[in-house]
Amino acid sequence: MSAQDDEVQGYALGVMLALVGFVVVSVIGLALYWHSHKPAAVPVVSASVVGVAQRVYFELGQDSLPPEADEVLGRVADAARQNPQTRVLISGFHDASGDAAANADLAKRRAQRVQHALEANGVAPAQLQLNKPELTTGGADPREARRGDITVVPST
Repeated sequence: MSAQDDEVQGYALGVMLALVGFVVVSVIGLALYWHSHKPAAVPVVSASVVGVAQRVYFELGQDSLPPEADEVLGRVADAARQNPQTRVLISGFHDASGDAAANADLAKRRAQRVQHALEANGVAPAQLQLNKPELTTGGADPREARRGDITVVPST
């Protein structure tokens, strides 16, 4: 082999190494670009919860949350945490039997129990809004008078 052949091979090897280096640097640069410019995740609020009153039913004359309330409160809390711009409206209900003031107080305490449970599940207190206790007008199911309604609504 001549010195000229060695020189050509050295030149070719140098060009190949430069080309491989360029490709490696380009791939790394593109990966860094895409990593730093990926779109921000858009919070998703479960469509099954937004705008639909979720209900918690209490025992007669009680304001303590029943065990089956955990599932409802969990769904509402998840939706509210996923989108901090939503508001969570909480209403307590009572019927017309007995003392009106005591019934209104019971309905208010029920709504407050729901509020505290949602706060304990990580919902920001600023998202929670208690509504005035409401009187039910009757219905086929007597539980309707012993409920708390929780509605997640988009902030306006």
